[in-house]
Amino acid sequence: MPTKTRLNFFPRLVMERPDIALCRVSTLITRAAELQGHANNVGANHHLVLKMLVNVGPCSQQTLSEELRIDRSVMVGIADDLQKAGYVSRERNPDDRRAYQVDITGAGKTALLHAESSVPKFLNDVFAALTAAERDQLTKILAKVLEID
Repeated sequence: MPTKTRLNFFPRLVMERPDIALCRVSTLITRAAELQGHANNVGANHHLVLKMLVNVGPCSQQTLSEELRIDRSVMVGIADDLQKAGYVSRERNPDDRRAYQVDITGAGKTALLHAESSVPKFLNDVFAALTAAERDQLTKILAKVLEID
């Protein structure tokens, strides 16, 4: 039986198509973040919602969705999960009865602290191939692509 020859097409593709490279890197990081989230009992998107609530205070699911760039339908599930875990409370917004106001609970703050403590190691592991200067440069480039000042 003949042996398979490796074409090494992907490395060439990555050099031609930064969009493909970003998609593949995103997939790798997402998988790593999911594993990290399972270890902390707080998924990546859940972590972002808790972090935003601690930093900006109670806000609507719509605001969370827009600011974190998470699809609105996905945000409903995240808010449901966090509420079931006891990490957030949701109440009708007194200014707009059609909207829910989401707020972090004491248990949510504790879960966030635990999750945040593992972020530096997670980032070091995920970006181990980059120097600190390269990581900083990558962050600036991605912010530019995302049109963030």
